[in-house]
Amino acid sequence: MAGSAADPVITLRETAAELFAAACAAADPARALAAALARHPLPRPAPGGAYVVVAIGKAAIPMAAEMLRQLGDAPADVLVITNYENVRDLPGATVMAAGHPVPDANGAAAAAEALRRLDAATGADRVIALISGGGSALAPAPAEGLTLADKAEVNRLLLAHGFEITEINLVRQTLSRLKGGGLTRHAAPAPVTAYILSDVIGDDLRVIASGPTTAPIGSRAAARALLTERGLWPDLPEPVRARLAQPEAAPGPGPAAANHLIGSNRLSLEAVATAASARGLEPVIVSDRLTGDVADAADAIVAAATAAPRGRPACLIFGGETTVTLKGTGRGGRNQELALRVALAMPDLDRPWAFLSGGTDGRDGPTDAAGGITDQGSPARIRATGENPKTLLDNNDSNKALNAAKDLLTTGPTGTNVADVQIMLLGAG
Repeated sequence: MAGSAADPVITLRETAAELFAAACAAADPARALAAALARHPLPRPAPGGAYVVVAIGKAAIPMAAEMLRQLGDAPADVLVITNYENVRDLPGATVMAAGHPVPDANGAAAAAEALRRLDAATGADRVIALISGGGSALAPAPAEGLTLADKAEVNRLLLAHGFEITEINLVRQTLSRLKGGGLTRHAAPAPVTAYILSDVIGDDLRVIASGPTTAPIGSRAAARALLTERGLWPDLPEPVRARLAQPEAAPGPGPAAANHLIGSNRLSLEAVATAASARGLEPVIVSDRLTGDVADAADAIVAAATAAPRGRPACLIFGGETTVTLKGTGRGGRNQELALRVALAMPDLDRPWAFLSGGTDGRDGPTDAAGGITDQGSPARIRATGENPKTLLDNNDSNKALNAAKDLLTTGPTGTNVADVQIMLLGAG
């Protein structure tokens, strides 16, 4: 195990942070894209054509940088759309920053620029799409009759009511010109090749960034039925209800994209296991589909920790993307709330432990934290500041609770996004 601190809990916390860094490193976008291009080389433009590169997502800049390196002197028109935290200049590319998780006017302008370039592509050109997590919010292209405010309100409602990512993107696709295969339709007649870094559990390409190069998840009728079943239909903006109530319009025939998956959450979990073994821990990937309500996820993690064999240090590994139903007015995110819930629910195991839950993009909810690292002393540290951890949890104020305990995991933007990683470290006992 890394380090030799006198306090075993401190050692476990430090080790958890090191293992999380290994998870993020395994999802390095440039390295993943280079490996994918070795397996799936770029198609060459026809005479007189060029490459039209559109990179969208939190990992857009490193993916575009690697693509530019691979293209060399080949003629290329490169557009990069990424979130404010990850934005930087990239020679040879036009870089546009946008809001995430709530779409904003800059994102709408970036989506319009992407559509303009795609619409101008010819049959001699080759369109290259570099897709990573966050693309849904970063490039909003409202369908006819809708405004950016309509889409932002729908996004807010879906997040606040605990919709899972597939459900969210089913709805998003029906309200967009770019999602659900819209990129390929606008690129016609140019062929499209996409390299995709997955932030979605199960790696359904239709869900990642709402599938700009794939077939839609479902129809307007399916989205309408989902929203009605969950009781959200009356709260939607009137133009959104009007669009979803319209008869289905079949999309035009776009060129079939060649889609290549280049990285995923599972690969990052395997990297954690490898790094844990090198530190003398016994790693077990308990689940690579930790989804659903955050309270249920916390119960599953506590149960696994309670049942873990004793006698040697252990590392229980989880990956996925949970949901939080907002009931209070506090600030936090699914990873911070999960870390707090585990700290409050863990029984006395008579062995040291530390639990980390973090978003691989370095940001959890509307905060600057990636998640949290808690241990058996976390509740007492919160109470020592005069706060009640259960009251804070009930108000969805996990950020304040973890900050009081000095348990926030803060990494800064990582330049990648393959969903969330959870690490439970247990001392020998």
